[in-house]
Amino acid sequence: MVPREQAEESIVADGNGKEDEVGVMGVSSAADGADEHGHGGGGGFSMKTFLWHGGSVWDAWFSCASNQVAQVLLTLPYSFSQLGMISGVILQLFYGFMGSWTAYLISVLYVEYRSRKEKEGVSFKNHVIQWFEVLDGLLGPYWKAAGLAFNCTFLLFGSVIQLIACASNIYYINDRLDKRTWTYIFGACCATTVFIPSFHNYRIWSFLGLGMTTYTAWYLAIAALINGQVEGVTHTGPTKLVLYFTGATNILYTFGGHAVTVEIMHAMWKPAKFKYIYLLATLYVFTLTLPSASAMYWAFGDELLTHSNAFALLPKTAWRDAAVILMLIHQFITFGFACTPLYFVWEKVIGMHDTKSICLRALARLPIVVPIWFLAIIFPFFGPINSAVGALLVSFTVYIIPALAHVLTYRTASARMNAAEKPPFFLPSWTGMFVLNMFIVVWVLVVGFGLGGWASMVNFIRQIDTFGLFAKCYQCPKPVPAMAQSPVPLPHH
Repeated sequence: MVPREQAEESIVADGNGKEDEVGVMGVSSAADGADEHGHGGGGGFSMKTFLWHGGSVWDAWFSCASNQVAQVLLTLPYSFSQLGMISGVILQLFYGFMGSWTAYLISVLYVEYRSRKEKEGVSFKNHVIQWFEVLDGLLGPYWKAAGLAFNCTFLLFGSVIQLIACASNIYYINDRLDKRTWTYIFGACCATTVFIPSFHNYRIWSFLGLGMTTYTAWYLAIAALINGQVEGVTHTGPTKLVLYFTGATNILYTFGGHAVTVEIMHAMWKPAKFKYIYLLATLYVFTLTLPSASAMYWAFGDELLTHSNAFALLPKTAWRDAAVILMLIHQFITFGFACTPLYFVWEKVIGMHDTKSICLRALARLPIVVPIWFLAIIFPFFGPINSAVGALLVSFTVYIIPALAHVLTYRTASARMNAAEKPPFFLPSWTGMFVLNMFIVVWVLVVGFGLGGWASMVNFIRQIDTFGLFAKCYQCPKPVPAMAQSPVPLPHH
C-alpha cells in the first residue's frame, strides 16, 4: 500500500500552465530540491511566480472560498423571503456542512485514484486529472459517463449564471443599455478566460475575488441596517410550498460549488492536504452569507420576492456602485473557475490537452464560450435559474454521486484495508461513514431533486410565461409613459 504521505504527490505548473510531474518521493527532474513554497522558482523571489503560480494550501482555500460564493450572495436574500428567517439560517448551516462533507469525500476518492495509478506507474505529466476520470478509474465507464454528463452540464449552466449575473448587476450602474445588450458585452469579456491555462494560475485572482465578495457581503448587511426597515415591511415567508422549496434549492446550489474540487486539488503541490480546506472555506463563507441575507430580509421583507437581485432595493450610492463593480470582476473570475474544467474536457476530446502553446489552447477553447453566451441570452432569469440548476444538476453532481461513489469504492473489506485515506478522526467508523452517505443520498434525492426540482421548474416556467424567452430586460422597472412624464399644461385665460 502507498503510505498517506506518498499519496500526497503533486503536480507543479510551470510558467506555461503545464505540469511537471513530481515522483512518489516528491522529487522532480524539472524541479529537484524545490520546496512547497518555491516550486520551480530557483530559490529566488519572482513576481510572476508570486502572482501567477499557486499550489499551496492557502491557494486552495482562497480558490474554494472565492468560488463558493459569488453572484449567489445577491440571491440569498431572495431565498430568505421565500423560506423565512429561521429556515433560511438553518438550511444554510445544514447544506454548508453537507457540502463540506461531500467535498471531503471527493478529495478522498481523488487521493485513492491517484495512489492506485501511481502504483501502476501511470504518469500524469501534462495531464490534469478530472472528476469523471476518478470515477472511471474507481468504478468503471458507466460512472464516468454519469460524472461527465452531470459535471459538464452543471459547469456549463454555472458559467451561464455568472454571465446573467454580470448583465443584471451592471444594469444598476448603467441602465442606458438593456440587460440583453450587457450580456453580449460581458460574454465577449468573459471569453478572455480561455487564456488562463489552469487553476495554478488563479492565485492572485482567487485572493482578489474573495476580497471583493467580502466587501459586497458586508456592504449589503451594513446598508440594509442603515437603511432600516422600509415602511409597512412584512415578513410572511414561508407562504407557499413552491416558493419554500425553490428557496431551499438555491441554498443547496450555494454550497454545491465543489464541482471543481478535483481540479483545485490537482493544482496543489500536496493534494492530500485538501481534506478539510473546503470546510474551513465554508466556515468563512458563513460570515458573509448569514449576516447579509438576514439583514436584507429584515429590512425589506416580502419586497424581495419580486427582486431576486439584492442590489435592486438598495439606494444608488458610491458604496453600492463599488460593490457592483467588484462583483462584476469577481463574476468574471468565477466564470473562469466554472469554465476551466470544461476547457480541459474539450481539449482532451480534440487532442489539444498536451499542447504547450497558450495561444493554440485558447483558440481551441473558444467554442465552449459560444453555447454559454447563447443560453444566457435565452434564459436571463437571474435567481430562478439558480434553483433549477441546484435541483436538477447540483443535487447529483456534488451530493448524490460522490456519496454513492464513496460507498461503492470501499464496499469490500480489502478496499477498506488498503484505503489510501482512513475514516476521519471525528467519524472513525466505516459504517458511520456509509450511514451518513446514504442519508445524504436519500435526503438530496427526495428533498433536493424531487421536491426542489418540482418547485424550481414550476417557478422557472412561470418566469418564461411572464417574461418570455430571450427577455430583453428581465425584472427591469417599466418605463414611465411619456404622457405621465410631461407636466399638465395650465389653462389659458
